Amino acid sequence: MTLNTVFTVGHSTHSVSHFLGLLHKHEITAVADARSTPASRFTPQFNRDAVKRSLREVGIKYAFLGNELGARTKDATCYVDGQVQYSRLAQTPDFASGINRVLKGAQNERIAIMCTEQEPLECHRCILVARTLEEHGTTVDHIHGDGHIESHSTAMQRLMASFRLDQEELFRTPAERLQEALSRQEHRIAYVNEELRINGTPEK
Repeated sequence: MTLNTVFTVGHSTHSVSHFLGLLHKHEITAVADARSTPASRFTPQFNRDAVKRSLREVGIKYAFLGNELGARTKDATCYVDGQVQYSRLAQTPDFASGINRVLKGAQNERIAIMCTEQEPLECHRCILVARTLEEHGTTVDHIHGDGHIESHSTAMQRLMASFRLDQEELFRTPAERLQEALSRQEHRIAYVNEELRINGTPEK
């Protein structure tokens, strides 16, 4: 099975023309929307129907995968103390289905997984989705707002550096230090459901 590189991109507060320009620059032919809630009063140009229409007008396909790959899962067993646990989310059938759809689509399309945040490290598309895709043998590159590309491995080095975990240690491997960096970042950015936090999370 031959796969194209999978890209990720954040729509941020870009204009539609700037966003489409980013996609055209990297010859993206399809967008997979990984937002759980594809609507915002601050960026209505990227509400689900609006962005789907804008993409269709320039010949780019659109698929909503927020139910499968979104970070705000409705599965209460994925939460601990009200916060989503990416390791649990990654084990759900829906998430696996979403990853498989991307892998299958990447055989024929240049796919960009879209979410909201401009900075990949601030988004589950990088910390969870891209990591899972690479574990399946897929190359992932992140499109930044200025148009430059960052490989996922470079993003992970940058993440480690942000926690001062990029230097060699005597008793821990690079993989162990990366895992700590990922865990710390997940704790920073993972969605918190206040209702579950207050009322408690069902045991899994």
